Amino acid sequence: MKRYMKYIKPYRMAFILGPLCMLTEVFGEIMLPKLMSMIVNYGVAQRDGSYIIGVGVSMVVFSMVMALGGVGGAYFSSKASICFTSDLRAELFSKVQDFSFKNIDQYSTGSLVTRLTNDIQQVQNVTMMGLRMMFRAPGMLVGALIMAFMMNKRLAFVILAVIPFLTLAIALILKTAFPRFTLMQKKLDRLNSGIQEALTNVRVIKSFVREDFEEEKFKEMNRDLKESSLNAMNVVITTMPVMMLSMNITTLAVVWYGGNLIIAGQMPVGDLTAFTTYIVQILMSLMMLSMVFLQSSRAMASIKRINEILDTEIDLTDHEARNKELLVAEGKIEFRDVSFSYDNEAGEKVLDHISFTAQPGQTVGIIGATGSGKTTLVQLIPRLYDVSEGQVLVDGVDVRDYSLRNLREGVAMVLQKNVLFSGTIEENLLWGDENATEEELKQAARSAQADGFITSFKEGYKRDLGQGGVNVSGGQKQRLCIARALLKRPKILILDDSTSAVDTATEARIRGCFATDLKETTKLIIAQRISSVEEAHQIIVLDEGRVIGRGSHEELMAGCKAYQEIYYSQRDHKKEVGA
Repeated sequence: MKRYMKYIKPYRMAFILGPLCMLTEVFGEIMLPKLMSMIVNYGVAQRDGSYIIGVGVSMVVFSMVMALGGVGGAYFSSKASICFTSDLRAELFSKVQDFSFKNIDQYSTGSLVTRLTNDIQQVQNVTMMGLRMMFRAPGMLVGALIMAFMMNKRLAFVILAVIPFLTLAIALILKTAFPRFTLMQKKLDRLNSGIQEALTNVRVIKSFVREDFEEEKFKEMNRDLKESSLNAMNVVITTMPVMMLSMNITTLAVVWYGGNLIIAGQMPVGDLTAFTTYIVQILMSLMMLSMVFLQSSRAMASIKRINEILDTEIDLTDHEARNKELLVAEGKIEFRDVSFSYDNEAGEKVLDHISFTAQPGQTVGIIGATGSGKTTLVQLIPRLYDVSEGQVLVDGVDVRDYSLRNLREGVAMVLQKNVLFSGTIEENLLWGDENATEEELKQAARSAQADGFITSFKEGYKRDLGQGGVNVSGGQKQRLCIARALLKRPKILILDDSTSAVDTATEARIRGCFATDLKETTKLIIAQRISSVEEAHQIIVLDEGRVIGRGSHEELMAGCKAYQEIYYSQRDHKKEVGA
């Protein structure tokens, strides 16, 4: 609970006033049956109209105060719970944003979404319910018991006999509920992940005519969630009948026993009426407590999942960085005997003893077969992952000694998978520099050969891209991503096979702009086509995580067999296509 106090403190007045307002309502509920019994016992019995009116006015006043207390309690409880969970959700999202790629790999996207939405909602619900019932249920229970004992001790013992039975029943129900709610949340994770995957890849599903397969897969996940939900809800369903049965049996026993007392002249009629109301209040308070505990059981399953995120140790931080104020000034890159493994314990190396240097302003091409480690190599520069062995240096400083913000501000990446966000073209480009002028924006687009197709749109730079850029082609996406990176004016630019969907003529113009507009920027270009890196100052050839060739195009053509094979296979393919 201590960890959540920082989210509660800003709204502590609402947390205090909510339950206190509910106490006002409870006081009224306790007093009304007593006042009603007084009307029956004295006003009606003695036919005293003025007495009835006087007590009736008191009941009206109590009812009005109760109404105000109920409204205040509901308002402050809602404010406290919504604000508390809003801050918790923001903290949870911030923690996920700080996750390294390795941390993110521990959870499915659907699971993270569920924790940020459904699990937080469960905590909000139980907080709101708890604040409303914190004093209301115990207050009603204690107050009604006191009033019952004051009226008739013998009759009150009938109620006390039922309470232990109900307590035991509630305890058994809660013990059964917790694991079922935990399982239900896991099934919800699985369903959300499946929905996200299907919607994200809907074009692939349609192109392979796999709608039936996906529908069947969804039905299975939906059926699993339904069954686990019903299994959990059966516990909730059981609670109400048990409570109602106890209430009715107790009421029947009290009415029978109390009726005998009235016949014997040992109890006024009005007291039995009030006593019956107090029985209902006592049992209703127990029912409310049971529902709070039951909801808490579900919320505890959600809190456990939220805590898993908050307790996740971020394996990649800049807490021990020795030069946090340092900025990337030149863009020199050096790999010193670098090895990397995604799972350090397994020991299978994705990169194996890599060493090379890229001087400021140089263009370095990286080429190799699929799975040779090209993307992994460049991801070590902005510290998306940390090396397992060796060092990666930028401007002669180990990347682990920079602050993550300053290091990544100096590096721009155009990823292999082009990512655009919902919004306009202009809003997407401004990710590179939110303070860029209109002319700087257009210059970056011109350098990326994107200005032409952007201005062909009726809305121009204000064109809405839709979710993920659904209304532009693959080549247009790539050029927009390149323009976004150029607008950042980085010291290091990494292009991860980011011109694969662009024709060779357009690619050549983009490279030409790099040569003129980015003279001082160090450029690393991962490519499948040798023509994309042919003019680079040096080309690195990777195979299974090892450097098997390094040098200029001419040097590799003279001395690297693997490079020669790639070159001639691509040249022969061009000839076949041309023929």
